Amino acid sequence: MTTPLPRPGTVRTAAEFVAALRTVKAWAGLSYRALEREARRAGDHLPVSTAASALGRSSLPSEDLVVGLVRACGGDHAAVAEWVDARRALALSEDAPLPAGGEGDGESPGGDQDGTGGRQLVPHLLPADLALFVGREDEVAEACRQLGEEGGPGPATLLVTGPAGVGKTALAVRAGHLLAARFPDGQLYVDLLGFGDEPAEPFTVLGAFLRALGVRGGAVPPDLTSRIHLYRTLLAQRQTLVVLDNAADARQVNDLLPTGARCAAVVTSRTTLAELSGRRLPLGVLDSATGLALLREMLGPARTAAEAGSAQSIVETCEGLPLAVWVAGARLAARPHWPLAKVARALADEQRKLDELAVGNIAVRASLELTYQAMAPTTRHALRLLALLPGPDFAAWALAALLDVNLSRAEAVLDDLVEVHLVEIGPVGAGGFRYRLHDLVRLLGRERANREVPPPARADALARLLSAGLHLADVAADTLSVDFQGLSQTELAAWKPSPADTSQLLADPLAWFHEERRFLIDVADQALDRSEVAQAAGLATALTTLFQVGGHFDDWERLQDRALKAALHTGDQRSAAKVHRCLGELTTILDRYPEALDHFEQALKLAQGHGPAYRASATAGLAYVHRLLGQYSSAVRHFALAIELARSAGNVNCLVYAANGIGVIDLEQGRVEAAMDRFTQCLRESRAEGYRPGEAQALRCLGQSHRALGDHALAADCFRAAAAISEALGDRLGATHAVCWLGDVLVRQGAHREGRRLLARSLWTYREFGNLWGEAATLYALAEAQLAAGRPAQARRRAEAAVGLWRQIGSLTWLAVGLDTLARAHALGGDPAAATRAGDEATAARRAVAEADR
Repeated sequence: MTTPLPRPGTVRTAAEFVAALRTVKAWAGLSYRALEREARRAGDHLPVSTAASALGRSSLPSEDLVVGLVRACGGDHAAVAEWVDARRALALSEDAPLPAGGEGDGESPGGDQDGTGGRQLVPHLLPADLALFVGREDEVAEACRQLGEEGGPGPATLLVTGPAGVGKTALAVRAGHLLAARFPDGQLYVDLLGFGDEPAEPFTVLGAFLRALGVRGGAVPPDLTSRIHLYRTLLAQRQTLVVLDNAADARQVNDLLPTGARCAAVVTSRTTLAELSGRRLPLGVLDSATGLALLREMLGPARTAAEAGSAQSIVETCEGLPLAVWVAGARLAARPHWPLAKVARALADEQRKLDELAVGNIAVRASLELTYQAMAPTTRHALRLLALLPGPDFAAWALAALLDVNLSRAEAVLDDLVEVHLVEIGPVGAGGFRYRLHDLVRLLGRERANREVPPPARADALARLLSAGLHLADVAADTLSVDFQGLSQTELAAWKPSPADTSQLLADPLAWFHEERRFLIDVADQALDRSEVAQAAGLATALTTLFQVGGHFDDWERLQDRALKAALHTGDQRSAAKVHRCLGELTTILDRYPEALDHFEQALKLAQGHGPAYRASATAGLAYVHRLLGQYSSAVRHFALAIELARSAGNVNCLVYAANGIGVIDLEQGRVEAAMDRFTQCLRESRAEGYRPGEAQALRCLGQSHRALGDHALAADCFRAAAAISEALGDRLGATHAVCWLGDVLVRQGAHREGRRLLARSLWTYREFGNLWGEAATLYALAEAQLAAGRPAQARRRAEAAVGLWRQIGSLTWLAVGLDTLARAHALGGDPAAATRAGDEATAARRAVAEADR
């Protein structure tokens, strides 16, 4: 193709947006079926029926569909981002239809009671359908029939039960994909790990489900009951399929079942789940003919027919269990020179030795034992140690740490395990391939580890794993250089990958973290279970920057709360001080200022006697909260102390942050020239030290200074430069701070359409992150934009929303600014009495700031 992929252009309505999307499909020349295949290769889910239906309507399609379609048609990252921005701006514009349950123009927080920012995401969490699926046609048809029926008194619940390895997950996933059109609001899926050492807790699963349904991280409720209520509320009016895989008992799933009448749920378990009510679909083993068909698909008709007796023996010895047949077939497929009789004889011999698993699992165990015994000693040892990992998914560096070898050697061992199909290979990520252990393989490895690896050796292996994770997370955070805490955790790491391996793994530190986030959290939790508090708290602390940049506030708070409790319980004051400081940063971001003050004050109290490095960043954080609350004298005093401590500790990041904070106070109190001098110095020092976040922050503040002086062109240049730096760092929140004010100055320059588009985009992001201050600032800027356009009614609504948020978080200085804008909106709208009331409130707010500052 010689012409570029079509762009959204200046579409004004949802119908125009959909028409533009149709031109993208036409440009690509792909059928809906081909689009589905291309989307799957890119990791997206784009069912034929969903895409065809969306492009045939005049309403806005979901953001997931836009991403999947543009990417499937050949769009690069920039093209996808442009289409997503266009959709978001249109969704928030006055011309777009209101979100369900919203009021006004879609930008008011009145329609955001559920924390979704006024948008409805369509989750597609089902795993990919299996390419090899033999038999079970009747069971799949029955599952689709029972789940596809509508009009019942409540949501349909299908309980799929049977022994391990019988194919419950495969059937649930196959049925879910076939029923995609029946559930247009998406599918939720979770592996509950019901029979592992650490079954998933409903609290954690609900957090993941709420995020998938569009609830921003900061709006996920902190307690189980509130999460259940919000989850049920969101699903009440949707048609969503919920798949709860590998459940241990009714307790694990009761809180996760949907209550919406148009929803449905599939629960799979190795137990009968007698306590649950629902339609039941028990799965038995495959009959002989179907088992042979599966083996034939894996080995080919000719090879199976040549040794029909041995093929029959394998199926019978495996007792028709699909996983058992698959394991035996996979071993034979990888060794075309092996006769089928070799495996058939070995299976029969091994079966007599088994006495530890239930009858339904005997054949699987026999196959796995055969494979295990045939492996080299190093490979067997690797499997034993891999079974100690806190979860089934991992990367090669984890095995390198467990075995105390380099990355190349670990990858070679994993190749051996992949060859015998005990380890599944996944997609290539930032740090190389990802791998997975089936739960039955983990069971075998865990049993062997308990028998063959002495407890001290197991503890040493897990200690190396924790050290490696801590070191990599710390280096990744340091490379991104977003935080100013200045406390390296690497000294706690007794085992580290080599510098060359570390560089290879962290070539893209942010992408590495996105792939490893869940695993690293599990490693920290596992270490806390073993009472390795200092190292576990060190890992939790090292993850702070990565949590912040990725917006994973729920994970951040849960893990560090647990680490803090453990540190306080064991009397580890140094670890407790560090975690308090990090939680102070989190609660500041989430606008929970009283909690933030307490965390920073506790950090300072516990850090006494530990040197300036521990106190500098906590002091700066405390000063920042005092500034937000309008307590300027206290803020300046603490910022000055933070500068002194940071200079003593050699923490340039913290020094720049604190100096910049004093400049912001100068700016907010009208001393613009003094503020600009400080910001210019901060910019110079940040560039000299290569501290990119400090450079972005100084540029944002210089932009605010130029804006205050009325030099909007220079302000726009500063905001653009700041946004570019933050985007390059992967700091979406920092970039949004710059983009928000860029939109404001563009409006003041007369570029109303572009400015309002950037403000709408900023509002969307702030709501996603749960950043109330940023949301209020954007609503204030939108109010100013509407005043400039001569629209007092719209300006009043936005100003009222901004005032409400600033009042909620206690930011009196900006409350007064918002009230001034509200007064002007009332005056322009012909309501002088309301204007006077708003003006009086603004005066009272400024008086309160002055009194608080005494």
